[in-house]
Amino acid sequence: MPDLTAILPDSVRHKLDEIDRQHRELTDALADPDAASDHRRASAMAIRRAGLDPLVTEYRALCALLADAEEMRAALAGSDSELAALARDELPTIEASAAESADRIKSLLVMSDDRAIGSVILEIRAGTGGDEAGLWARDLLHTYTRYAAKRGWRVEEMEIDADPSVGGIRKAVVNIAGESVWQELAFEAGVHSVKRVPATETQGRIHTSTCTVAVLPEPQAVEVTIDWANDVTEHVTTSQGPGGQNVNKVATAVNLVHKPTGVEVRMQETKSQAQNRERARRLLTARVFEIERRKIEAERAGQRSDQIGTAQRSEKIRTYRYQDNIVSDERLDQKFAKSKIIDDADLRPLFEALVEQETARRLAAF
Repeated sequence: MPDLTAILPDSVRHKLDEIDRQHRELTDALADPDAASDHRRASAMAIRRAGLDPLVTEYRALCALLADAEEMRAALAGSDSELAALARDELPTIEASAAESADRIKSLLVMSDDRAIGSVILEIRAGTGGDEAGLWARDLLHTYTRYAAKRGWRVEEMEIDADPSVGGIRKAVVNIAGESVWQELAFEAGVHSVKRVPATETQGRIHTSTCTVAVLPEPQAVEVTIDWANDVTEHVTTSQGPGGQNVNKVATAVNLVHKPTGVEVRMQETKSQAQNRERARRLLTARVFEIERRKIEAERAGQRSDQIGTAQRSEKIRTYRYQDNIVSDERLDQKFAKSKIIDDADLRPLFEALVEQETARRLAAF
């Protein structure tokens, strides 16, 4: 039976050892009473550890199998004939189990970085289609929030730019946190097109409208270093739009500009300047992190066999045809029922198909 070096490449073993180390550090950190005092940090660490659990468990099981195989080989070479006979019977089973475990590890490994990201910032913007585009953006946001509730994910509204005339939304920014949230929702980035008879249509004609979705992984503070004093300019102003005297007369809106990248964020959702500043900083950090992540991805593109990364998503990703009750994803051959995706917020089969396809693509790069 080949040892660990033979059944897994060096780059994979190094990656597994690093993940195992991270898992142990997270376990130790979560056991520290001081960690419990910072609920957001403790929750983020728990989600990250849960994302690593399946891979770490499988890797440790493989190491145990290989240790057993080594003992069987030693018994075969020993002088105890009875023990050697027992080892000769058991070794093939252990070898087969180790080979199967190595295959499972490869499948888990190629998505491990994605599973470990437990918080995303999701932005939805109405695209072409006028009022109907705003209604479509509202419907899609509602689908995501209902799916998040089914998955036990936490949803925090960061900014909602509503269109009161017809009930749609021009823009929505929400934070969604939970296990495997990035692994699934990362596939949603792109243009979502809907073909349906709008509520505003009086003659029953089918219209095509779009909205765009951006999904940014929300990094831990240690992953992105921003010099808030020197690299970020801040302006505090009164809020804009409807909201009464307090919104329009009290300086609570916070505008941040990250000078090195040019990223700009404005937050005015709450009446508290401090809350708007905290949300603006989180969104700015996520956008800067996304820029850096894409740079790293570009650098690693030529070394995909040694690196575990995330593919860029195509711009137009999905079409929802209401009259035919069909949802067609550009990346998949199979179709899905609109009633399941939108009406029931049952996105799990769609995400499973996309994850399976992406896993196969990354495995091919080993």
